[in-house]
This record gives sequence, C-alpha cells and structure tokens, in this order.
Amino acid sequence: MNATADTAPSTQRWALTVAYDGAHFHGWQKQPDDLYTIQQVLEAAISTVAAEKIHIVVAGRTDAGVHATAQIIHFDTTAIRPVEAWIRGVNSAVDKHVRVLAAQTVAPHFHARFDAFGRRYRYLLESSRVRAPVLRGRVGWTHLPLDMDSMRAAAAMLVGEHDFSSFRSSDCQAKSPVKTLYAVRLSGSPELMALDLHGNAFVHNMVRNIVGALVYVGCGKLSVTGFADLLAEKSRRRAPPTFMPDGLYLTGVDYPPEFGLPTPSLPAWLWPDL
Repeated sequence: MNATADTAPSTQRWALTVAYDGAHFHGWQKQPDDLYTIQQVLEAAISTVAAEKIHIVVAGRTDAGVHATAQIIHFDTTAIRPVEAWIRGVNSAVDKHVRVLAAQTVAPHFHARFDAFGRRYRYLLESSRVRAPVLRGRVGWTHLPLDMDSMRAAAAMLVGEHDFSSFRSSDCQAKSPVKTLYAVRLSGSPELMALDLHGNAFVHNMVRNIVGALVYVGCGKLSVTGFADLLAEKSRRRAPPTFMPDGLYLTGVDYPPEFGLPTPSLPAWLWPDL
C-alpha cells in the first residue's frame, strides 16, 4: 500500500484583508433566506479559486449598509495557490463592491475573531440643511446644526471600561455589554466630522447608537450631563434612536505581533486628516 496516497492533504490557514461597500448588501453574515450578503459572495469567490468549498471566519460582523476598509477574515484550504491567486483571482470572481487587499498564510491557531484584541471604527457625519447627494450612502447626515465642543465633552466620557447597555441593540448576542474603549476622537468641522473609536470589542449597533446620542448632544436635545446619565442608566429606554449606517466604516483590527498582521492606516480617500 502506498503510504503517500493515504496521507491526507495538508491544510493551510490564510488571512485576507478585505474592503467592501456595505450599501449593496444585507450585512456581512449569510442569511437563511438567501439574502445577498458579503460572506455569501466572498465564500463563493474563494471557493471558486480554491476549487473546494470554503468557510470563512470574520473579525467582526457588520450590519447592512456598514462599510469596511480593512476587515480581516481567515479560512482553511488544502489548495496550493500563490498569494496573487487569493487577491487578483478572488477579486475577478467576487462582486465588484468587495475587494481583497492583501493575503498571507498565518499560524494554524490564528483566529480572525478570537485573537483580535482591538477594533477600530470611523463614523463620518455631515451636518447641512440639504444633504449632499454625492455623500449619500457614504456619510451619515443630519440637517441640525451641531456644536462639536459639547459633542467632544460627551464623547470623552466613553473612554475606559463601561457597561454599554445604553448603546446596545435589543437583539445583541454578545455575552456581556461591558466593553473597553481605548480612545475616542472627534475631528473635522461641524459641517463634516469624523468620530473615531478604538476598543477591544463592540456590542451590536454600539457605534451607531453612540452617534445618535452625540447628535442629540450636538443639537441641544441632550445635555452633556444627560449623556453621562444615559451611559450610567445602562438602558435603551430613554436613549436617542439608532443613527443611519451610511457613515460607518470598520477601519482596522488589532492582533498580537506574532501573527504578522499590522493594523493598516486609514486610506487617503477616507479623509484621514479630518
């Protein structure tokens, strides 16, 4: 008997950095009713290149309308392919609103979700009497004039470990609402601003609910003290509505250096200097 023929093919684990325009999908996760999702189209494209069925694991699931400039996924395959096959090959097979930016092999124990110790989001917000049509789907919008100083004062309260139940969706599946925000930064101008959040993890709709509350602070519907009370209340009962997904981008995921996956800088088109 040939021992070589009986040996199972070796498996490699690959990590891909992915960008996508979430406006064209029903969120990241595959749906039982076969809605068009990012996971669905990516798995199909990667399976085509690998010539075998592939299941991908993602660093963080995003909702419908939410974008990513540096999402991380991993998958296992017995297919032997060069790096460019997982970039150019997948990009030629996948929906044009999704692109693989980088690919590399990683240690067999690497896990895109569980090894991540930080996630970075940016929310872009326009404040104008009339919404700029070219920013629709890319930037959140309010017709209300905003006071950035009061918004910054409120946002600063979010840094550190907190129970974020006041900013948590009712259908959130996270085991705990307690998360840590390492940094929160509001930059730009009242007409076009960027809210950057860096934390260990986020509960469902956390960023959009924070933006909704900060808009209320900025337009005077909620005081800075009221924002502090909202955070302490740990309840959505009196919280402002969830804000639109249009301006939300997952911009990076942090991993231990051993895996060799550096967190990328913000792309120039995302107004990094706001």
